[in-house]
Amino acid sequence: MMPPPATIDALLNLAADSPTAVITHLRSDPTLAAAQDSHGYSLLHAAASYGHLDLARALVKDFAVSPNITDEDGETALFNAETVEVATVLIELGVDLSIRNEDGQTAAEKLADEDESPVVATYLRSLGSAGDGGPNGSAASIEAPESFPPLPNGVHVNVGTMQADEVGGEPDAEFRRRIEELAARGDFEGEEGQRELRTLIEDARPIYFAPNTTWRQRYKEFYTRAHDNVWQ
Repeated sequence: MMPPPATIDALLNLAADSPTAVITHLRSDPTLAAAQDSHGYSLLHAAASYGHLDLARALVKDFAVSPNITDEDGETALFNAETVEVATVLIELGVDLSIRNEDGQTAAEKLADEDESPVVATYLRSLGSAGDGGPNGSAASIEAPESFPPLPNGVHVNVGTMQADEVGGEPDAEFRRRIEELAARGDFEGEEGQRELRTLIEDARPIYFAPNTTWRQRYKEFYTRAHDNVWQ
């Protein structure tokens, strides 16, 4: 007996743990790629929520799903982004940062709530007027050197040429412990916290960046790790 045809609800459930299987199903029935459930929730929303970047890319690039597809609340998948990495991919795919939901909020404004993803909101705001709901909500702004949030005052990133044997694989335990403790402090954003962050950066060894990466990639990685507290 032939299995019953897939439905959007079934694929949304499958997307949580089996994004590759979703892509396989879509190759058999691509009409479901842009389908939405009763609340307007789409596979692109699910891909963003679960952090399945390959699925997000496939939906937009292979199945022509609009990166600006919205749910019943008028929200794009960007409103579901919980990490800077997910937000970056959605922007690269063409999501419009200036879209407002039914409450009149942009993704940056909604995600700024402490119960949402304030780190992602900070990143989106750093992109300029587009991240704040301005008229220029395009992916182009991410390419500009100033598109990443500034480091604390007095901190500079100098990028030079490194040989492969100069780069280690993991940060040392002591440095990791110090950055985790600092990021967890209540005064992290204050003057004293930022002063200690500068000291940590000055002590850092160039082992956190793989060779042959651009300055933009290194700057972004440092910013993401420092603000997401992800040193692993």
